[in-house]
Amino acid sequence: MQSTDPSCQCDSLPLGNPACGQDARQTQERLAFLRRAARENWISIVSFLLFLAAWELICRLDIIGPYQLVPPSQVIWVFFDKFVNPNPDGAVLQHHIVTSLIVSLSGFGAAAVIGVPLGLLMGWYKPVNMLVRPLFDAVRPIPPIAWIPIAILWLGIGLWAKAFIIFLAAFVPCVINSYTGIRLTNPVLIRVARIYGASNWETFLKIGAPSSVAMIFTGLKLSLNAAWTTLVAAELLAASQGLGYMIQIGRRLARPDIIIVGMLTIGFTGALMSVALTFIESRFASSRKLNI
Repeated sequence: MQSTDPSCQCDSLPLGNPACGQDARQTQERLAFLRRAARENWISIVSFLLFLAAWELICRLDIIGPYQLVPPSQVIWVFFDKFVNPNPDGAVLQHHIVTSLIVSLSGFGAAAVIGVPLGLLMGWYKPVNMLVRPLFDAVRPIPPIAWIPIAILWLGIGLWAKAFIIFLAAFVPCVINSYTGIRLTNPVLIRVARIYGASNWETFLKIGAPSSVAMIFTGLKLSLNAAWTTLVAAELLAASQGLGYMIQIGRRLARPDIIIVGMLTIGFTGALMSVALTFIESRFASSRKLNI
């Protein structure tokens, strides 16, 4: 009886069959890749564990006082405890995360909606660039934190003031990368489009904008990073919830465990949002490739 085991299918094929040799080579390459990855990850894991052990030992030996640094075991305990315990800042961790996401994504969304089209238009149409560039160059060097006092005067201390600060931080990378992306459009493609009778607007939509997708998403990633890192400064505006507010309460109460939990949560959440944006980029960019 002939064997039905898939692993034995190559046994019934003639010797020297190229399919079997190719499958064997692919299997060997996968095993080699897994071995290399295991070695690299093993080194990384060991180094990280040594770092945690040194951190724990320094705190346990009171080399650094408890009001300055706490051991990682306490940080982990406080992290999980904050999911059910609203003390000392008045809210559980998931509420702080949602509040911070609303604030940061509001500012980031406004920056993307306004900054990306503005950068594309500035790079494609010279009159738009001449009109907007002086004002943009004047505003760009001003740190977003410097806008906090005037944001309070204009918008109060609510969501809009915080979103405005984050908008200013995220707006500049969107404009600059969109402008650079469309300026790098292949001039040969532009000439071909015009030879075939495409208008300037049609060339902008079908050639310029699609060719700028990679740079646009690079700008969005930088903008998202700027928005998320400006979060603590934005939540200085009399916030009652949010990760930045939680860090401020930890500072006032001399609770380094609360501060570190807030910092790590900001880092993990920002990394997840960056991964999500990278996934959107891979799906969007593959559907917008130029067909030449």
